[in-house]
Amino acid sequence: MRVLGINCSPRKAGNTELLIKEVFRTVEKEGITTEFFQLGGKKVNGCIACMKCRKQKDGICHQKNEVINECIKRMLKADAIIIGSPVYFADLCTEAKALIDVSGYALRGAGNPLKHKVGAAVIAVRRAGAIHAFDSINHFFLINEMIIPGSSYWNLGIGREKGDVLKDDEGIKTMRVLGESMAWLMKKTRDKRKK
Repeated sequence: MRVLGINCSPRKAGNTELLIKEVFRTVEKEGITTEFFQLGGKKVNGCIACMKCRKQKDGICHQKNEVINECIKRMLKADAIIIGSPVYFADLCTEAKALIDVSGYALRGAGNPLKHKVGAAVIAVRRAGAIHAFDSINHFFLINEMIIPGSSYWNLGIGREKGDVLKDDEGIKTMRVLGESMAWLMKKTRDKRKK
């Protein structure tokens, strides 16, 4: 079993990445493989409604969107997907929105292959807007018929400067409990998904 963590933050080694890797530590203890994908900071394009992915039904973007297409390939191989985003103006960052719009449209047109995979949003926030960003990512999981595990609180960590989320004891606990919930759910659904 494999968990793919997608860091949509353009700030490498920042708070979003730290939160994703905290979840990883817990699932790895359960014998589950993790894979980190750095999306933020790379060239990604949003959906332009060209409809080529829907005509081809191949689950990829046809607009020179190589980074998102690589991410889609990894999403298809994963059993669970974490999408992490910082909060920008009370919502998710541009890279996360591009990923959701492009992959969501292309994959739903290819028969909805994310169905019954586990999905978790992870949010790094300085002050406000975390729940809106959290909801935006969860809408992607829900429309793709994915399964969302719970935690001890909403999946967010509070901090501004790099590393500040590590001082948020409740946020770190939330990531650990999220990892436990993900591992449990992945094990429970593993055999069902193979049918």
